[in-house]
Amino acid sequence: MRIPGKSAALAFAAALSIAGIAAAATEAFVFDKAHSQVGFQIRHFLTKVEGRFRDYDGHIVIDRQNPANSRVDVTIQAASIDTGNEKRDADLKSANFFEVDKYPTITFKSTKVIPSGKDLYAVTGDLTMHGVTKTLIVPVRHTGFINLGKMEKAGFELTFPINRKDYGITWNRTLDAGGAMLGDDVQITVLVEANKEMPPAAAPALPEPTKAPVSR
Repeated sequence: MRIPGKSAALAFAAALSIAGIAAAATEAFVFDKAHSQVGFQIRHFLTKVEGRFRDYDGHIVIDRQNPANSRVDVTIQAASIDTGNEKRDADLKSANFFEVDKYPTITFKSTKVIPSGKDLYAVTGDLTMHGVTKTLIVPVRHTGFINLGKMEKAGFELTFPINRKDYGITWNRTLDAGGAMLGDDVQITVLVEANKEMPPAAAPALPEPTKAPVSR
């Protein structure tokens, strides 16, 4: 005798099982900010000035067997910009450049990951800065995994250029002799050491309450 709905129930259970396997194949990592860096370089007159952002958060989901299922999400606090010069940093936070009061964060959210060689990946994502969102393809080098017993780490390095004018950051000063004070291209360098998120430890089992002796 056919049991109504039995096939549908089995199919649903199988789908849940497959979904559970897929979820188990991914691992979550978070940026270790003590050992990572979000930096940049821009031309100033005849040389380049370096800077970095001190406050940021990065989350990576990694599928080692199928990297295309991996993704990354980064949020940078624009006001944490640091070029080693307080007066310059104040100008960079102002309406001349990042307008941090109006646009407090810079974000990158990946939409696609494609392997492009040994330990190399082309990561497509949306970079939002100064209120403008642009889709970029970022080259990423995976520098490996390391297991330290109680902790597992993953490493990544990426360097890519952006044009600041694409994001509405256009301030410059023209020189009397020709040329400009600042370049338009900014070289972004991100060095990541990420820690695997471990599941919380199970709470120790509570002892069963002792039963009071029954008086007779």
